[in-house]
This record gives sequence, structure tokens and C-alpha cells, in this order.
Amino acid sequence: MNILLINHYAGSLRHGMEYRPFYLAREWVRLGHRVRIVASAQSHIRAQAPHLDGNARLDETIDGIEYRWIATPPYRGNGLARVINIGAFVASLALQARQLASGFGADVVIASSTYPLDIWPARRIARLSGARLLFELHDLWPLSPMELGGYSKWHPFIMLLQAAENYACRHADAVVSILPKVRDHLEAHGMAPHKLHIVPNGADPSEWLHEPSVLPGMTGASLATLRRRGKFIVGYAGTHGLANALDTLLNAAALIDDPRIVFALVGDGPEKARLQQLARQMALRNVHFFDPVPKQHVPALLRCFDTAYIGWQRQRLYRFGIAPNKLIDYMMAGRPILHSVEAGNDPVADAQCGLTVPPQDPIAVAHGLLALFTLAPRERNALGQRGRDYALANLTYPVLGRRFLQACA
Repeated sequence: MNILLINHYAGSLRHGMEYRPFYLAREWVRLGHRVRIVASAQSHIRAQAPHLDGNARLDETIDGIEYRWIATPPYRGNGLARVINIGAFVASLALQARQLASGFGADVVIASSTYPLDIWPARRIARLSGARLLFELHDLWPLSPMELGGYSKWHPFIMLLQAAENYACRHADAVVSILPKVRDHLEAHGMAPHKLHIVPNGADPSEWLHEPSVLPGMTGASLATLRRRGKFIVGYAGTHGLANALDTLLNAAALIDDPRIVFALVGDGPEKARLQQLARQMALRNVHFFDPVPKQHVPALLRCFDTAYIGWQRQRLYRFGIAPNKLIDYMMAGRPILHSVEAGNDPVADAQCGLTVPPQDPIAVAHGLLALFTLAPRERNALGQRGRDYALANLTYPVLGRRFLQACA
């Protein structure tokens, strides 16, 4: 089967995030399918951009996956420049539709760019190819900018996004959603009930099934020193942004006066400098900030934690469910998890691998962490092992790749 996957932000192990399209495509290639990913050369989440050297596109093969990178204007942030970048990518897809159809011969075309605007050129490519059309839903657009950003439903760009979502619900042969609780919303916008397939985010087991090496560098040395001193390390690894509710974690740290418990925040992001200043103002001597570590060292990093924290803001949007990569990493590392959330689903509860407390509630977070701290080590290890077993059975890309293909049939 020939699979054409359109994802504006698709990356690779060479280029950085977004990893999901790469991992799925690699599994499909391993199963004997031919896969081409079409992506924008410009993305705000990629660590390394492909080098087009002034050309309109670049074709290359990475781990058996055929990539086509399309030149688009650079941008930063979420303003007009990003909208122009999106428009340029969608327009290029439309202009190349006939060539993409005849040059690849897709059996399946997947529109998967987070925003739904790629559904229109994807359907044209699918019709020209005689292919099945899938719509992959990552986030709910336009509902996300409306509920998180306060945009009116009458904003012209929001109206365009809504038209695209409606079109996808009506015309896609199948809908694959990362979020598990979207059925009612999608059916309200025209999706037939039989079309929906849930395929969450996952992990590559080959990155986790070996004994982690010692974490190198200053971060590894500092965490090793804390462990030698008998400290119980509550760890967070990932982006330091508003959505990650790290203010709640710092306020919980201020409530915990047991000198045996320390907090390690590893990563970077727009809120990091402010959080560091807040920790200084609060005189939090039990909180340590560290630079991000390379992807290949994440397993070793997480093994340094005694408990892993993931928090969320209280947002109505989460009623449709969550599927964070960070949480899967914590599970694969076998760490007991403190989850501060109110959402339509709770993977920590499903896996029975930690404790869940309300969001943006420092007292509840502090009580939850103390409850995990007072468990016997064997009980914490059992929690972590349950999370790992759950992830291996349900959340690895060999499992998810096959599940996704069921929607392609």
C-alpha cells in the first residue's frame, strides 16, 4: 500500500519534532508499505530545518520514508506570519496536487497538519489518485484558539478553520483522533459514527528497552549528587510554558518543608526565566532548574527521578481528552506519576501508575507528592512498573502503527 501523509510540522530524528509522523511512517515501512511525508520546510517546533538551498522543494529519504519538504515563508510566534506560512503550504499542496497524485500513486492520503486546512488539497490528491482519504485530528481547531485564545467564532480565520473541520468530518473516509473524547463534537460537525478511530500518541520501544546509561554532563552530576545525599527527587522534564502549570508545582514545593524532598525542573521554554525568578523570590532552596537534555538521554534523565510530575491548567478544552508525549515517557521510564489534571480521560488512572489530583491546586499537589514519598520503595516501583507495562501494551508505535492501518483499510 502507498501512503501519502501530509503534515505541515512533520519532523524526524534528524530534524527534531514533530516525531509522531516519523514513527508511524517508519512502522508502516517496516510492514512493507511505501510512505511519503509531505511537510513544510519551516516549522517553529523543529530543531533543524531541512536545507532547500533556495529550491521550491526537496525530496529525500530518511529511514526508508520518502520526504518532500516544501519551501514556505519563515515565521515566529502565532501571528500573521504563521498564517501566511500556513497559507503558502496549503497553496503549494494544491498546486502540486496533480503531480503528487501521478508521481506517487497513493492508495491512502492522510491530512494531518494539526490545523484542518490541508483537507481540501488532500481530498483533491485523493480523488486524482483514486485513494482513500483520512483526516487525522491532533488538536481541535478552531475550538482551541477560540477557547484558549479568546477568538470569536465570527473571526474570518476561525470561520475558515470551521469550514475546513466541517468538510473533513463530512468527506473523509475515516477520522483518526489522538484525543479520545471527541466523538460527540465531530458528529455534531457532520462525521458519521463509524468513521472514528482513536490512535493516541506513543513511544518508540527501542529507545527504552535497554538499561539506561548514566546521564552525562552537569545535569547528570548534579542529580547524582542529590541521590547520594539521599534526596527524594520530584522531577519534571519538558517545556516550561503556561500550559504546563509549573507555578502550581513551585507553590507545592513551598508547602513541603521536608528537607529530604527536592524538585528538579529540566527543560526550557518561554516561562523558564520567570519561574526561576519566582523560585528566588519564594526562597525555594529545594527547587533546582536544569537545561534540557538531548532526546537520546531522556531515558537516563527520567531514571534519576523518584516521582515524575505532570500538570495542566484548568481548561474546559481538556474535556475532549489528553494524550501528552511527556506522560508516555514517564510511563516508559517506570516512574510513579503525580498527575494534576481534570480532563475527559486520565491515562495515569487507566494504568494505575500514580496519583491524580485536581489541577492548579498546590495543596492537593503537595499532599499527593507526600503520599507518594511515604510509600515503601517497592510500592512506588510497582506503580512505575504498571505504567511501563501499560505503555508497552498500548502506547508503542509498533502497536499504534498497526491500529492506524485499520482505519486505512
